[in-house]
Amino acid sequence: MSNLQEIETKIKQLPKHEIHQLAQWLNNYVDDLWDQQMEIDLAQGKLDQIIAKAEADILENNTKAIDEILNNA
Repeated sequence: MSNLQEIETKIKQLPKHEIHQLAQWLNNYVDDLWDQQMEIDLAQGKLDQIIAKAEADILENNTKAIDEILNNA
């Protein structure tokens, strides 16, 4: 099996359009990994406190519009 350095060398030899295809595939793959981890964390209860806090904030109307948050960043 190839190591990371060998893979990087091979990628540099690809035509540009194939590099873009690979980048899109890799982005999708990483997104899928993130989704899987979120599902695992949710099933294990690791997000329960965060969800409870968000629900409490909503009930108390202690929220901000996303535009307000983004514009203050």
